Amino acid sequence: MGLRHRDAVPDQPGVETPGSMPSPSGRLHHPSNKLLLLVSPLPGKGRGELGEGPGVRAPWAAALLALSLLALLAGCAGAPAPVTVPAAREAAAPVTVPAAREAAAPVAAPAARETTAPASTANRQVMVTLPPAPPALWNRTTVELERNYRLRTIYAWTMESIGEQCIVFEVLNKRSVAEVIRRLHSDPRVGSAQPIASFDVLGAEPGYNDPYAHLQHSVQVLHLEQAHHWATGKGVKIAVIDTGVDLDHPDLRGRITKASSFVSQGDQAFTTDIHGTAVAGVIAAAANNQVGIVGVAPQAELFALKACWQKAPGQREAVCDSYTLAKAIDFAIQSGAQIMNLSLGGPYDPLLARLLTVALSRGMVVVAADADDGTRTFPASLKGVIGILGIDDLRGERRSRSPAAANEMGAPAVDILTTVPHNSYDFFSGSSFAAAQVSGIIALLLEREPKMTASQLAALLRKTARPVQEKSGDDPLEVDACAALAAALGGGACP
Repeated sequence: MGLRHRDAVPDQPGVETPGSMPSPSGRLHHPSNKLLLLVSPLPGKGRGELGEGPGVRAPWAAALLALSLLALLAGCAGAPAPVTVPAAREAAAPVTVPAAREAAAPVAAPAARETTAPASTANRQVMVTLPPAPPALWNRTTVELERNYRLRTIYAWTMESIGEQCIVFEVLNKRSVAEVIRRLHSDPRVGSAQPIASFDVLGAEPGYNDPYAHLQHSVQVLHLEQAHHWATGKGVKIAVIDTGVDLDHPDLRGRITKASSFVSQGDQAFTTDIHGTAVAGVIAAAANNQVGIVGVAPQAELFALKACWQKAPGQREAVCDSYTLAKAIDFAIQSGAQIMNLSLGGPYDPLLARLLTVALSRGMVVVAADADDGTRTFPASLKGVIGILGIDDLRGERRSRSPAAANEMGAPAVDILTTVPHNSYDFFSGSSFAAAQVSGIIALLLEREPKMTASQLAALLRKTARPVQEKSGDDPLEVDACAALAAALGGGACP
């Protein structure tokens, strides 16, 4: 008896984004770019040589250097360039590459003050301005202020727009910074004195640093960013009964805690199987790892249980049978999985029904993909199993044109970006991926409310779901991760 995965099989075109490397198939590959900076002598120059050609040797180099320093000291009065220590530069400038500098460089600092300097150092710094005056007077006043107030110059520069000198001092010897600022402010040699303030940009911070997260429309539909403030599925165990999974995919590393094959010779293609890798990514791809996408439950633990096999190498289509599924379901029950994801469907099977009933009686939550053609398929049709339909949220409608049954639920199922073998990503469509998203949402709920039963979880998901179209009564309700969590936790803000 055969069961098929509940998804569409034609390949969707890949997407190329800045920083992504398209493979020949158009899939997204996570870039592993490396930047190598080489600093080497100029061609044609030997030890002690300067200039653009041969023949300028060390004695001339010393003379030229001395003349250059004299010229620099003579002309520093009105220039923003460094006066005594060329190495003191803007915070973001490289330290070891003299050519890469900002125009308004610091003056006397042995090293640039980083914007990420320790708070203890930054809090003991004061910024002082000196009124317009000859540079020699500025230098003399700076030295006097250091001596009079026990300060150390961090850096200084001329503000050309107002003709004043600005100096950042560090207050030494654990003296009161506020008291030093008060005294400096009343010093007739000083134009102004103030602490170093910190400012934050007022732009919205991205929810995830995963480079393809913005391509995941389901992240917005399910309101995952808000939901992840409350839960990430940490420690919840999900049995993914499917094809094999790429265990070494960068977005799945560390997420799969058990892996087993129940297919004859299934180990050979386990890590190159497509469908199981895609389902696993939808459920639990790591978040904020600067790689790829974000899963619905990015800290859940997956059991990758191979009970299905690809029809042909490289195809998304896969099939299973009663025997392999029975073995995998039994293993999942014995292994203590809390959720079982079955992104597949077919005819009613008595043995599988018995096994799933046992799983439900032991408190396991079973989520299954339902057919998109309007007919209920097994195991989604089994009492107690949470059957999930696929919804085309991009168009605001169900994938199927047939009416939905009462209380049926759905999730996004069109152009779902997820993981595929060989460190790649691609788009998939089908209720397989709608079911996977709901399995992830249930993991979020079980992390916070581990005693909730399958029936309670199903009721909560229905209660907090929303119609796909306000004017249509034929569409299923679309689940909302944030709304479900907010209701389970007694309230919270959701879009």
